[in-house]
Amino acid sequence: MMKKILLGSVGLVALGVASAQAADLQARRAYTKAPVMVAAYDWSGFYLGLNGGWGTSHNCWTNTAINGAPLAPATEGCHDASGGTVGGQVGYRWQMASWVFGVEAQGNWADFSGSNVSLALGGVTNRTKIDAFGLFTGQVGYTFNNVLLYVKGGAAVTDSKYDGVATVGVGGVPAGGLVDSASESRWGGAVGAGVEIGFAPNWSVAAEYDHLFMGSSNINFPATAVAFSRTDRIKQDVDLATVRLNYRFGGPVVAKY
Repeated sequence: MMKKILLGSVGLVALGVASAQAADLQARRAYTKAPVMVAAYDWSGFYLGLNGGWGTSHNCWTNTAINGAPLAPATEGCHDASGGTVGGQVGYRWQMASWVFGVEAQGNWADFSGSNVSLALGGVTNRTKIDAFGLFTGQVGYTFNNVLLYVKGGAAVTDSKYDGVATVGVGGVPAGGLVDSASESRWGGAVGAGVEIGFAPNWSVAAEYDHLFMGSSNINFPATAVAFSRTDRIKQDVDLATVRLNYRFGGPVVAKY
């Protein structure tokens, strides 16, 4: 009788242990870790911004005609026209996974000025001034959440003024006085690259470099009281370094798992 009681007790204990283990195993199988949400920066949408910085235009002048008569090209020399710039930009971007694509229009006031004494025309200093430029570009970028690396390319236009200034007094024009003058709006190409960082909801700051390929253009200087008319072929390119502040319309972050 005692043996049966002991065997029954052992069986009940074993059954209880097995039931507890089964319940614990079932509980462990039912447990799943809750998904973690990570905030992801979204670069999509329209944006407006301001920019400012520094620019340098490299200009080489070659005289090709005097008073309408073609001449053998005579190099007049080169100079850099440098100064500050400030302006604004408007654009639109759309994001596909980590890739960002966009289009942008930018317009800037500029004060790029420089000169050199002409190597071909005695007593004349050639001066170039760029007082405005514009960029119309497409963008391709890759984002690391709130950091965007991008390249851009498209069209550029510069508003340039070209002056001949008296190196020494001549014909009643004092040294530094205007001998002749011409101006143009010149179209060319642009390439650039930048890094942009989102630092607050909808706000981002960027550093950007651009090079403008403006090519060569024949500039006609009308005759004046102290100078014959002349034609100069002027080759121009521009380097820009700017800091940009953008405000983007739309939500700055989305949840992803």
